[in-house]
Amino acid sequence: MQSAVPAPFPLCLGTFDPFIPMRVPVLTYHSNNIHGNDYANNNHVALAEDLRIIHRKGRRIIPLTKVVDVLLGDAPSTDVQNAVALSFDDGSWFDWYDIDHPTCGPQRGFAGILRDFTAETGASVHATSFVIVSLHAREILDTTCLVGRGWWTDEWWTQAEHEGLIAIENHSWDHNHATLPVTAQRDGIKGTFRVIDTYADADTQIRHASDWLNTRLTPHHTTTLFAYPYGESNDYLVRDYLPNFIHEHHLHAAFGVEATPVVSNSPRWRLPRYVCGQHWKSPGELERILDS
Repeated sequence: MQSAVPAPFPLCLGTFDPFIPMRVPVLTYHSNNIHGNDYANNNHVALAEDLRIIHRKGRRIIPLTKVVDVLLGDAPSTDVQNAVALSFDDGSWFDWYDIDHPTCGPQRGFAGILRDFTAETGASVHATSFVIVSLHAREILDTTCLVGRGWWTDEWWTQAEHEGLIAIENHSWDHNHATLPVTAQRDGIKGTFRVIDTYADADTQIRHASDWLNTRLTPHHTTTLFAYPYGESNDYLVRDYLPNFIHEHHLHAAFGVEATPVVSNSPRWRLPRYVCGQHWKSPGELERILDS
């Protein structure tokens, strides 16, 4: 007696797609960028307006870690469908607190802007703040890049972790910043991250910074993402240190500043991000990025 051939499962169109192309714009803001109170010269004004644009476009805002999970095959592509991710750089007080700027007046902190957006729309929101880790470096940068009022301390990082609104990730030990008298670069070359091209320099700037965050933040914090200072990388970091020493630094991915969305074949150790004020300077320009 011939056994019956089971009928094929019906194809339920619109309920499951085995391959949904990954295409996620990562939008980056610098809360220290306050040079006026208009969209083009104030990242706080821009962020508040951009959240409304993203919402009007029907886009979801997801954690940056979710983008990396999908890229690495640890989550389905449906998790990033029609999504946008947000990141902030440097980790000053302007990410978290409302501050009276000495020349531009009261500024709503990035965290407050995110909370306002959720209260206004009911939409969930999340951002990742890539922070400069060295306290000594931040104390100097507070004077050389801000106004020397102690606006670059790190007590808010733990508060952010507890609330779950802003994740804290690694933006290097000292940014190899041009205004620092000494940095962790062997030859004293500052103002660029391309010169971090030996194991010793990379280990201090990247692995040591991650270890500090993991020790000082909540017991369950694990640093998994890195953003290159100035958006600058080099072949040693991208092709040698980061992929070959995962067992030491424990990172999952690193981000630069190429103006393209993250797609399924984006380079894991140099993922792209759009930067406010560099890659878009108006609401219309952001809409074109989201529509592209």
